[in-house]
Amino acid sequence: MSTLLYITAHPLDHQASYSLAVGKAFIDAYREAHPQDNIVHLDLYKLGIPYIDADVFSGWGQLRSGAAFDKLSDAEKSKIAKLNELVDQFVAADKYVFVTPLWNLSSPPVLKAYIDAICIAGKTFKYTETGPVGLLNGKLALHIQARGGMYSEGPAAALESGHSYLVKILNFMGVTQVDAIFVEGMSAFPDKAEDIKQKAIAQAKEKAAQFSLAGKA
Repeated sequence: MSTLLYITAHPLDHQASYSLAVGKAFIDAYREAHPQDNIVHLDLYKLGIPYIDADVFSGWGQLRSGAAFDKLSDAEKSKIAKLNELVDQFVAADKYVFVTPLWNLSSPPVLKAYIDAICIAGKTFKYTETGPVGLLNGKLALHIQARGGMYSEGPAAALESGHSYLVKILNFMGVTQVDAIFVEGMSAFPDKAEDIKQKAIAQAKEKAAQFSLAGKA
């Protein structure tokens, strides 16, 4: 049995969001193809992810100096406990599906807050004399991203910073098997928007059946 984190970063629902519509098609097909797996949905807009702020830095500093956790302030304890919960959950999972739109060439800010919560030295990567090394080897990820324009190729390809950043940070943490489904061009070609979505949904259903780790169903 594998654990899959279904991580969504969109404030709307699957009826109003192209990325979530494709994500729903994927997860429904995945659940049917892998009934033994544990699927956990993380709606980043509802998680209340703490920012890395003064309370977090202060609490981390005290803990590194040997202070007991219960000696921290209430704000420090609350934020650090939530961050620990999120990173431990991420480490324990086997597969990840990220569902995001492309906003202003990047991703919604809640995704960056989540990445800050899980990209933690000693948990998902470590420092060595030859540089940082990822600790999440052997895991699998998929990014479903909706884009109003065309960014897979052509002059706008170099501007895309959402998927490219996610791939880099996952690779940094040791997750090197990262696939993608792009739903793009709906704003550029509104008359083809429904066809674009349906094509991506078909692709998502196909990938769902194949989304397995070596040695695991």
